[in-house]
Amino acid sequence: MANIFDVNIVFFLVLSCVESCLIPRSVHVVVPQTIPAGYLVTKVQAADCDANSVQISVEDPSFTVSSNGAVEAVAAVYVPSTGRTFSVWAQDNNGPKSEMEVHLIHSLRVRKQAGQGLLKRTKRRWSPPPFNILENDPGPYPKIIDRIVSDTEAKYAVYYTISGPGYNEHPVDLFSFNTKTAMLSVNRAIDREEFPSFTLRTRVFDEKTKQETDDFLDVQIVIDDVNDNAPQFSEPLQYTVLEHSKPGTVVGKVTATDRDKADSDHAKVKYFLSDTNQFYIHMDTGVISTMTNTLDREAQDTHFVKVVIRDMNGRPDGLSTTGTATITLGDINDNPPTFTKTSYDASVKENEKEILILRIPVEDKDLINTPNWNSKFVITKGNEKGNFRIDRDPKTNEGLLYVAKPLDYEQTRNVNLEVMACNEAELSSTDAKWRTVPVNVSVLNVDEGPEFTAPTVRFIVKENTPNGTLIGTYTASDPETKSSNGIKYYKVTDPAGWISVDKNTGELRVANTIDRESPFASNGTNNVIMKAVDASSKTGTGTVIIQVEDINDNMPEIPTRELVLCGKGGELGSVPVVAEDKDQPPFSYPFSFSLPKDNDGKWSLKRFNDTSATLTQMKELPNGIYNVPIDITDLQGFGKTQTAKIRICQCKNGVCLAKQSSVSLGGLALLAMLLPLALLLLLGLLLAFICVTKGDKVQIEDGGDGGILLKSNTEGRGEEVDPSLITYPSAVHGEKGSVMLNSGQGVKSTSTLGAYNTQENGMYKNGVDVQDIYSTQYDGHYGAKQVGGHFRGQLVGNSMGLESRHLFQDSALMQTWQTNGLYLHQKLSYLGAEEDGRYADDIIHSYKFEGGGSAAGSVGCCSDYGDNDNLDFLNTLGPKFKTLADVCKKTKRHEQ
Repeated sequence: MANIFDVNIVFFLVLSCVESCLIPRSVHVVVPQTIPAGYLVTKVQAADCDANSVQISVEDPSFTVSSNGAVEAVAAVYVPSTGRTFSVWAQDNNGPKSEMEVHLIHSLRVRKQAGQGLLKRTKRRWSPPPFNILENDPGPYPKIIDRIVSDTEAKYAVYYTISGPGYNEHPVDLFSFNTKTAMLSVNRAIDREEFPSFTLRTRVFDEKTKQETDDFLDVQIVIDDVNDNAPQFSEPLQYTVLEHSKPGTVVGKVTATDRDKADSDHAKVKYFLSDTNQFYIHMDTGVISTMTNTLDREAQDTHFVKVVIRDMNGRPDGLSTTGTATITLGDINDNPPTFTKTSYDASVKENEKEILILRIPVEDKDLINTPNWNSKFVITKGNEKGNFRIDRDPKTNEGLLYVAKPLDYEQTRNVNLEVMACNEAELSSTDAKWRTVPVNVSVLNVDEGPEFTAPTVRFIVKENTPNGTLIGTYTASDPETKSSNGIKYYKVTDPAGWISVDKNTGELRVANTIDRESPFASNGTNNVIMKAVDASSKTGTGTVIIQVEDINDNMPEIPTRELVLCGKGGELGSVPVVAEDKDQPPFSYPFSFSLPKDNDGKWSLKRFNDTSATLTQMKELPNGIYNVPIDITDLQGFGKTQTAKIRICQCKNGVCLAKQSSVSLGGLALLAMLLPLALLLLLGLLLAFICVTKGDKVQIEDGGDGGILLKSNTEGRGEEVDPSLITYPSAVHGEKGSVMLNSGQGVKSTSTLGAYNTQENGMYKNGVDVQDIYSTQYDGHYGAKQVGGHFRGQLVGNSMGLESRHLFQDSALMQTWQTNGLYLHQKLSYLGAEEDGRYADDIIHSYKFEGGGSAAGSVGCCSDYGDNDNLDFLNTLGPKFKTLADVCKKTKRHEQ
């Protein structure tokens, strides 16, 4: 039993070793008649081998095999027409070596092994190795690849099928297959770069049962590469490098691709340059670099270099492609700008400025319109006073020399400048320096006007200096002759009119009172513009500054007219008193405040600060206005007694409240209140009587006893009017007097009512005849009309509309009545046509009289009415009288 077991173990081990690492027994490879060195002959496909320990070797020294099973020629190998055979061995740690015979042929003759054909029984029942086909084989076609056989054909009558790319898929009909013999053939040349391999699926079937007699088999057909593609440039050969770059500076990199099989010599490219000693290229990387630092853009800005790329690792038998690399040199600032002349001359008139006097052209070899070419000019010498400036013309790159400040021929006749030209960028890779050029500027003489000794002079003058006082002399001279002969002097402006000038000598004297506090003195100064004129009428101007020195000519004053002190019951109030002085220290504050020695003792005064004091009640005082004398002096003791007007009142928010009356009224007070109402009622009846009465115009004769309107050229109070004069005339039937109403003949009045005083716009004027007034004013309101130069009037006698003719017995009474009516209706017309704002201005004022108010008093209050017969109250009736006037005028218009 033990021996049998041992035998079985040995048999099992033998079978395991046999099946451990397998390679095809033989392979036929079509090769060129002369195989070049590095040519890939075939690749060993090992199966069931330990990848970590498998070793593949070749016995022929003309060939070598890599770890991945690629068999390549070490050197050129000749293949005779009978072919050439060598063996490849594979072995791992699991078993013995396996041998594969490689048959090299350059014809379609295939050697067959007797008894076994091309197949060897292996682990699987299908045993075809991968098939290799050389790309672009010239033929003839079709060519037999190999026969694919299944062992099941020994037991069954079988047929074969095949499918996949190259047969019934794209590219269709590339291969042909005999279903009976299982022979696979190729029908035309194949491009490996288009189809590197094919995988076809083969099946075997029983002809009777149509059942598969074996598993399907995938057959791989590998297309062997031929070096039929030259390498190509991947990118345009365009490069840039700065001029004068150091040797070894990278210019750019050439890249190339090859469609042949990667990782083979067919696709290994080398790089070469030709016809240049200024650039070189790295053979393996394709990087182009500089070989010298003498590349000069200004000498040659573009270089054309021939580049060759070759496969087969650069061997001469490799395929190659040639291209031209364009290398452009970038600019650096290695050339300074240069002047076109060795010196320049220019001229300019004196007193001119902002004038272009010279263009300075330059040349620069660097790239135009770049910082290396753009010029920049600097005046390095001769411009210490800043009379010149130089700019650049952006279009022409020239230097532009300007006169920035006027030159004076009498002081400077020639100016020698030095101008340097440089660039915006600094110089690089050169020993050259910035260039300079001399510029000679000539100043031309111009006949100028006179010049004052100084553009501005200042004179200090005390205020209130007497007129005619000499304050100084301001003269001018000819800038060329330095003489003042024939020059006249005038004032151009003198706002305050303080100064007079002697036109021959230029002496300045006080012409009017100089006041430092004058509005013309700004900060105590006043500017006077002077003009000097020479014999040729050329002029020059200068400024005289009058500095006014302050004197103590103003005393401190209290500017506020009335100070309000808010009274509080049981408390003593105070109010600040502020003083002002137009002078400046030391002729003003600090002020001294005090009460006169003879003060009434009601107030006390305490200094608060330099300009104010506090006035305080010494005892409680009733509301009212108090005039408090205060002595105020400045720092020099100059001042006087000022009167502070203090109003004590009840306040709200610091403002006096309106006076409220709470007095009980007695009988006389009530009578005084009702009296104005009675007067208004009487006035209304009078107006109604006048408005509805129409009469002829009546000529008034002057009876010699005068009227109530008297001429007065004084500004004092007028005489009181006798109330007995203001009476209404009585009418008598059938009697004739000096004036007739409705009579055919009447006597024309020569009276002018005093001194011809008439009213115009509510006021009186002299020299107008009463007849003119009556015919223009009285006629419009009373309905009177003139017939034959005489007056004829109508009076309404009663409510029955009866008209009676009346004769006034007394001409003086007649004149009084007419005058009163005339004045009343003048007032009526004026107030009826104006707004309320005219009432205050319409009152006849009494000037230089500080007595009581209007004789009529206030219509709306309870004041006493002194004289019922005084007509002055007509001027104070205001809006109430205007209402009656409007009613009367509306009635009049309705009647007309």
